[in-house]
Amino acid sequence: MKRVVLGLATAGLVLSAAVAAFASPVKGNIKLESEGVLFERGGYKFNRPETNHGAFEWWGRLVDKSASDRHNVYVEVKIHGHDWVRYYGKQRSSVRLHKSNWDGAQRFTSKVRLQVCRDRGSLRPDNCAPLQRYFHDWSRG
Repeated sequence: MKRVVLGLATAGLVLSAAVAAFASPVKGNIKLESEGVLFERGGYKFNRPETNHGAFEWWGRLVDKSASDRHNVYVEVKIHGHDWVRYYGKQRSSVRLHKSNWDGAQRFTSKVRLQVCRDRGSLRPDNCAPLQRYFHDWSRG
């Protein structure tokens, strides 16, 4: 009888550990910088299915480093299968951003691209920090 109870307890622990691993969001830090723009104290997480739409949630401080150049700064996010979404900062200042991006047709988000740029107008190309790619394989938990 002791072996049966011990076996059931062990199986319960293993199963609960597997569920907890799948339920835990994947987290990381973000710091991006280019000429005139800085994204600092940033982080992200891939929310598990049924939590915040299974969204890619990100946050941080977007800073206009060149206050005298009169150009704005922005963060761009691209969720797999959708267009880029742009979030502008404030000229000559910094703003805190906390956003969630997701695909409404899916239970969760797994592929994301993110970059920060300085908007230099229509005649000159924007300068951007290197593009960051984030991926989470939900089949592995």
